Amino acid sequence: MATKKPRRTAERILEVTLELFNRFGEPNVSTTLISAELGISPGNLYYHYPAKDELINSLFDRYEKGLDELLRAADEVRHIEDAWLFFHMLFELIWQYRFLYRDLNDLLSKNRRLETHFQFVLKHKTRAVQAVLAGLGGGGAARLERQQAEAVANAMVVVLTYWLSYEYVRDPRRALEPENAAAAMARGAYHVLSLLLPYLDAGAQQHLRTLAGDYLPAA
Repeated sequence: MATKKPRRTAERILEVTLELFNRFGEPNVSTTLISAELGISPGNLYYHYPAKDELINSLFDRYEKGLDELLRAADEVRHIEDAWLFFHMLFELIWQYRFLYRDLNDLLSKNRRLETHFQFVLKHKTRAVQAVLAGLGGGGAARLERQQAEAVANAMVVVLTYWLSYEYVRDPRRALEPENAAAAMARGAYHVLSLLLPYLDAGAQQHLRTLAGDYLPAA
């Protein structure tokens, strides 16, 4: 019988761990539960990931890599529809690793590496959002003074960072379940961009409302 390659086993462990973390929350998932879900011995799990923090760090590394790639697209945003797509894609990535945001404060308090790296995540997000605002300004869709742009960018990053926590508090039993993903991400994208409404020209305001209506009839 052919045996699985160690690399494939390590990847499978991460896949199942991510699924469990997202479903139950990282604090509620033990390495014993992970190994049982995989049908492997705890020793086999420890061979690949000797500590739970190594699982968390490996998943965060994957998230951070995907985020870095996505944030590069911020420089291409010129119109409100570009911004909608950019923020929706950003929420898709956040949703994929939603356990990080659901349990953010707890994770940061226990994991020094994550605490340090999340500072960089916030800085990179802020720079990307500032680039989006500059692009919308250059494209004529928005008009913000420098101080306004800084304040709005910071507020948008706050909503990006804590939106899924808000969704969870609003409906703890259902909010972060897969069947609710599309609505949660669309609401997040809309509320991030709604911070721009006072600074958008009339055409861009209407376009944003139209997009919100397409994805969220009640928005």
